[in-house]
Amino acid sequence: MNGRLRTGAPVLLALLLFLASPLAPTGTASAAGKPAVTLSSAQAGTGASVTVSGSGWRPRTLLMLLICGRASPARGLTGGTNSCANADGRAVTTDAVGRFTRALPVAEPPDPCPCVVHVATATGAKAQADVVFRVAGHPVEPLPAASSSGGRLAVLTDTRLDGSGGLLTWFGAPPARTLVLTVGNLGTTTVKDPVFQVGTAHGVFAPQWDERQWRGTIPPGGKARVRLPVELSAGAHGDYTVSLKYGGKVLAEQPWGVGRPWGVTLFWILLCLVVPAAVFRIGMAVVDRVRPRTRRGRRTRRGHGPDRYGPDGHDGRDPSPVPASTSAILPWFTPDTAPATADRLSAPHDDRPTSPRLPAGREPSE
Repeated sequence: MNGRLRTGAPVLLALLLFLASPLAPTGTASAAGKPAVTLSSAQAGTGASVTVSGSGWRPRTLLMLLICGRASPARGLTGGTNSCANADGRAVTTDAVGRFTRALPVAEPPDPCPCVVHVATATGAKAQADVVFRVAGHPVEPLPAASSSGGRLAVLTDTRLDGSGGLLTWFGAPPARTLVLTVGNLGTTTVKDPVFQVGTAHGVFAPQWDERQWRGTIPPGGKARVRLPVELSAGAHGDYTVSLKYGGKVLAEQPWGVGRPWGVTLFWILLCLVVPAAVFRIGMAVVDRVRPRTRRGRRTRRGHGPDRYGPDGHDGRDPSPVPASTSAILPWFTPDTAPATADRLSAPHDDRPTSPRLPAGREPSE
């Protein structure tokens, strides 16, 4: 019995290892997998294009492709993205398995080679890869010597944001400030033209980092006043947080309360009031123009308009005054049935017929 157990134990153990073996390689591959980039050509001249292919990236991720100078895969971009041909960069989105293929036009970067094709994520977690590339005809200079210990920068004073919004910002222009701080070099080597990362975060969202290179030299034990521009998107408002990072370490954070662009709201309110009023006025003018005119209305218009005067300078009405003794005849009476005047009402009533009055010197005929 014991012999059977000793014989079956190795078989059972081997069976368990066989069932568990498919799960182990998957976890190891995903943990050890790194983004990879390949090029169709290692050298090309300005005006040509090179096909960039990649694998091992996150699925459905937006990537930026750039040709950068003064860089190498080992040291990365020593001058930051300021040394890249940003105007000729291309964007690409990975597929469901993290692969992509994109044609990238060849352009000369602002800094001399050695050059690389730099691929980095534009959103989400940071990931990047560099591949050596030679731009034909572009000057080549050796990279600056890398320090063994590296300079360490630290913030010596509180950070602040200088600047204020103007009239254009009130109407939705991008808010802009200047991040001002004093940094000191706590390392043993000189720091020259350091590249900082400035991030802006809105509320609880992750910051969006932009590289800002400061031109200057900070010797060991020295300090310098650093001023870096910060800009938000157009129409931004609310509570923001400005962060400063150097060497992968966040050095400082500064809150920034951005007011609402009330000029945009005022513009829409005025637009909602002015446009209906203008449409109403135009509609009334059109109705007044196309509606039929009555005869009385035309007479009134001629009587009060500039055309009421005739060629002789008169307005067409009878200038002779109405005699004071003439009684007005109401429109519903004829001259024969008009009411009696005041003289007739005051004379005694006589029903006898009266003979007509004859002119002087004439006798009535029989």
